[in-house]
Amino acid sequence: MLLKDLFLMIFSSLILVICVLIGVAFLTLLERKVLGYIQIRKGPNKVGYMGLLQPFSDAIKLFSKEQVFPYMSNFNLYYLSPVVNLFLALLLWMSMPYLTVSLNFNLSLLFILSISSLSVYTIMLAGWSSNSNYAMLGGMRSVAQTISYEVSLVLILLSFLFLILSFNIIDLEKFQENIWFLFLLFPSSIMWVVSSLAETNRTPFDFAEGESELVSGFNVEYSSGGFAMIFLAEYANILFMSMLCSMMFLGGDLCSWIFFIKIVFVSFFWLWVRGTLPRFRYDKLMYLAWKSYLPVSLNLLLFYFGLSLFIFVFNI
Repeated sequence: MLLKDLFLMIFSSLILVICVLIGVAFLTLLERKVLGYIQIRKGPNKVGYMGLLQPFSDAIKLFSKEQVFPYMSNFNLYYLSPVVNLFLALLLWMSMPYLTVSLNFNLSLLFILSISSLSVYTIMLAGWSSNSNYAMLGGMRSVAQTISYEVSLVLILLSFLFLILSFNIIDLEKFQENIWFLFLLFPSSIMWVVSSLAETNRTPFDFAEGESELVSGFNVEYSSGGFAMIFLAEYANILFMSMLCSMMFLGGDLCSWIFFIKIVFVSFFWLWVRGTLPRFRYDKLMYLAWKSYLPVSLNLLLFYFGLSLFIFVFNI
């Protein structure tokens, strides 16, 4: 019986990873289409019907290109950083609640925080091991940004955890049967979305890719497969954050197809923001994290802690 459970768990996890990779492929196509129409042009429309095969042709092109290694790079770390980055991005998805047997467990939100904080090391090592000043600068800025916003992300998440008194993602859905947390924790939800944008290095916080001063950020020395893996990891994280947003404050509802509509909507929001907002100034980004979001999220945390304590004591 245990062997069958193990086989089912591996099989369902494999299906999940394949579906995420296909989802990432079409998310890139959606982004190029959305940005195209925002900028009053078509976007990819030649390969396949309406450009539907474009992501696959891009993947074949990227992975069949010659891999270039900088002569002075620290080869092992340089080679492994994108692989580990993609692996961590896909490992995050293992915590997603599944209808069959999966790795969804009681401490799944702690697992998410642990794995997402590990991805900082891959960015840092990718920038450092390239032995390029541009990559090092991009890596340092990206790491500083990610670490800063992880603090506010954890504090905002704690507000939600105090209301459900559990570390299991599935409990977020159970507590939103009557009203979504978007309405109960509106300020926290908005701050979570903005912090998630900064955490995934997306516009308007894409300082790692400030073309004028950093060329392309920490991944400037990567080409072909290495670049593709960093790219895949970034978009897998965007999809994962979209799933987490829909579970946290949009009601979840795993048994319904509306859950996937919510994920697509939040992913579309990520792309919409990219087409609409200009890049933020770096010092303002840091001030936003430490001087605005940190005190506000701490105050809200105390408020929701008091609220949950009040409900627990008086059994409302």
